[in-house]
Amino acid sequence: MTKRNKIIYWIATIWLALGMISSGIVQLFKVKAETDFMANLGYPEYFQTILGTWKILGIVVLLIPRYPLLKEWAYAGFFFVMTGAAISHIASGTVSEIFPSLLLLALTITSWYFRPADRKIILANQ
Repeated sequence: MTKRNKIIYWIATIWLALGMISSGIVQLFKVKAETDFMANLGYPEYFQTILGTWKILGIVVLLIPRYPLLKEWAYAGFFFVMTGAAISHIASGTVSEIFPSLLLLALTITSWYFRPADRKIILANQ
């Protein structure tokens, strides 16, 4: 892995972690603004607990060494959550608020693409 790729990976991963941790905490503590926001998108209040918990656990998995299979699951989960959020904004007519979802989606894809070899699943006999 080149030094450039390693820098790109860590910048994307740190920003992804900060975004997911902050939104996860807001969702876990059910901050009123977030609760109202999610209700406006049509989601029940308990959905915040599920999302917040998985976001925080996903970041823990991404930041600890080893466990490449869990890392793939975390990246997949972030991809699904952020594409779901973007689609929810489009469907509910709040397209003006789609940017954070798309930013976290871009950071997820960038972090996944530039991840080091020891964080990838290596399949034998391809």
